[in-house]
This record gives sequence, C-alpha cells and structure tokens, in this order.
Amino acid sequence: MPDKRMVIASRILWFYVATGVLVLVALATTVLLFGPLPPKVLVMTTGTPGSAYEMFGERYKRILARSGVELRLMPSAGAAENLQRLNDPRSGVSLGFVQGGLTDEKQSPDLMSLGTVFYEPFWFFERGVKPSPRFEGLRGKKLSIGPDGSGTRALALQFLALNGIDQKVAQLLPLSAAESGEALLKREIDAAMMVASWETEAVRKLLASSEVELTSFPRADAYVALYPFLTKLVLPAGVGNMATNRPPTDVDLLAPKTSLIVRRSLHPAIQYLLLDAAMEVHSGAGILHKAGRFPAPEQVDMVLSKDAHQFYKSGRPFLMRYLPFWLAVLAGSLLVLLIPVLGIAYPLLRMAPALYGWSMRRRIFRLYGELKFIEIELEAHGDHAVQDLLAQLGRLEKRANQLRVPLAFAHFLYALRLHIDLVRARLQELSPKRI
Repeated sequence: MPDKRMVIASRILWFYVATGVLVLVALATTVLLFGPLPPKVLVMTTGTPGSAYEMFGERYKRILARSGVELRLMPSAGAAENLQRLNDPRSGVSLGFVQGGLTDEKQSPDLMSLGTVFYEPFWFFERGVKPSPRFEGLRGKKLSIGPDGSGTRALALQFLALNGIDQKVAQLLPLSAAESGEALLKREIDAAMMVASWETEAVRKLLASSEVELTSFPRADAYVALYPFLTKLVLPAGVGNMATNRPPTDVDLLAPKTSLIVRRSLHPAIQYLLLDAAMEVHSGAGILHKAGRFPAPEQVDMVLSKDAHQFYKSGRPFLMRYLPFWLAVLAGSLLVLLIPVLGIAYPLLRMAPALYGWSMRRRIFRLYGELKFIEIELEAHGDHAVQDLLAQLGRLEKRANQLRVPLAFAHFLYALRLHIDLVRARLQELSPKRI
C-alpha cells in the first residue's frame, strides 16, 4: 500500500499542474485576442519629391525613431496612389496621407483614419488666361492637372468636368507640382492645378512670382455645396510676398482636408505613437489655420479609429505618459496578461490551503471512522470479540503513531490518540470476563 503522504502530495501536485495549465490557456487566449507586440518597422507611403507628404513623412520618421520604431518611406505619385497601396494588403504599407474625397468606408473597408492633419488647398495658377467664373479661358490652353495616381488629378478632373472642360477642349498634362511650377515659370504651359499644402516649395515659389497669377474661385460656396469634403479658405493679400504684394488681393480657395490613414490591423500602441507624432508635426499655426486646429478627430471619408477617438478625448494611455514607449507597451501587455492569470489562479490558489487542510483532516478522520467501527463491533458482540477488537485497536494505534501531520493539525491527532485510549480502557474492562 503506497504511503498516504505520497498520495496526498501527488494530489496537491496535480492541483497545481491543473492550475498552471488553466493559466497557460488563459494567457494564450489573451495573446490571441489582443495580438502580438507592436512592429518595430513600418512602411509609410508618402508622395512626390519635394511634396508636403514627403516632408511630413521625414518628420514622422525622426519622431518615431526616438521610440525605437523605424519608419520606411515609400515615394508615390500622390494621394490616389497612397490610397491604392493602403487598400492592397500585399503592398506592405501600413499608413499614409490621403486627401478627402477619394474613397469611402464601402470602398476601403480595411482602412481607418487617425484624424485630419492639414489642409491641402486646390491651387490654380495661370498666365495669360482670361479670368472667367466658368474658366472658359482654358479652352485651347496647356494645363497641368497632376500625374496619374495623384490627388491633384482626381480633383482637377472633377472640377473641370463641372465646368465642361476635358481633353477635347484643352491639353491636359500629367505634371507634378514641382514640374508644373518650373514649366509655368518657363512659359511652357499656360496654367497649372495642384492640390498641395502651403509648405510645398512649388506653391511658395509661384505665389511669390509676379509672372503668374493665383486665380480665385468666385463660386467657392457652390463647389463646397456639391462636394462637402471641400472647405472654403481665404488666402490674404500679400502673404506670398509682402514687398511686391503677391497675391495683390484676397483669394478664395477650395481645400480638401488630408487625413492620416492606417490599416485596421495596425497595433493600437503604434496608433498612439503616430497620434503623438501628428500632434508634434501638425498642431502649430499655419497661414490658413490657427494653432491647435490639427490634428482633429474628423471623419472625412473613413471611420475614425477607436484608439484615435480615445486619444483626442483623454490623451495618451496612462503608462505611455510616464514610461518610454517599449517599456510602456511591455508593462501594458503584462497587465493585460495578469487579468486572466489573477482571474483563474487567484481563486484556485486560495482554495489550495483549504484543500490541503481537508486532506490532512481526512487522513485523521478516516482513522476516527475505524475507531467508531470498533465501538460498534463492541456494542454488537460484547465481550466475545474483545481480544480481536483489542488487536484491531492496537493496529489502529500504530497507524496513528506513524501518521505525520503539520503542527497546525497536531491537536486532531492527539485527540485521536486520547480517544483510542478511552476505547482500549473499555475493552480492557471487559477483558477479564473472558478468563
């Protein structure tokens, strides 16, 4: 017969093994639900050389590098190509800038927005073109509308179609903003449309030039009514060059808002890191907006990320406010993992002492059961079975003397020995009657 102490120890061991298995299952389930740690390398689709997309991308890259995250920049033709890459899971692109009006939730179900980050005005520069509300002066002219894949081309084609202008009545050229600026200043083209931020070098150069004019949109309110993703802005006179008063009058502009778009699978911690970078890059004042205008929790084409919504409401998560990025991520992951561990292990571990105590008492109470059986036999058979019962009692006492229990349970054992002596005394009183 195996040692009962070994049996009890084995049962307790199996209890802890079962507890460990349950904890591991809970941890695995948590990891599956909350995903792995955030990536250390991201790919961002930007824009053409010299564009605001490229410039802002470089700033994001430097900011993320401070937190140990490498941001790789992938040049593109512009917002339309950025959107195409983001919609393609095989492209490897996780984030990029996309101007408003190019898509919606139905067309891009796997994308979400971290908010709007800046205005991208729709600039119309021209030389020798007669001003007209319907832009009839463009007929027969050479007009740059941006390369394929650019947001400029997408908006320019919509704009021209509203005014009855297409490739049949004007020569539409696929030049980038930088190329358009050079061609316009060299008199190689008559006009150029470009969707670009104030920071774009070509825009600043053309605004300061006295050789080209920035055309105002006299029916700006009508365009906004037709395309709600547009905003009417006013560019003050002289802002391009105060010395030469360029432009000479206030100019009504139309501007889509550009959003920072990410894939839905992007880790929440990275989203918070990007939102932090967006605050640093875009929150300052600009020519066309006041400080604090951007980034903003606005849904232009796609739904706002729930993490972005939380960021705009209450800021960064608590741990990211006081700890370095990766330490905050690890600490947060550990806290998440501790929830199922504590939820399962704590009540089980609290049961362990009670289970152990029950096991110790059960060992003693089993002997009490045998002692009670001897008393029942005594009552049933009287003095005819005294010697046999004394022998059974002796064996029971030997087992009780060999029983080892912790000090906390010793009083149960001493009580058992005392009761064995009481039963023996009764048997010995009956023993002489058999002589």
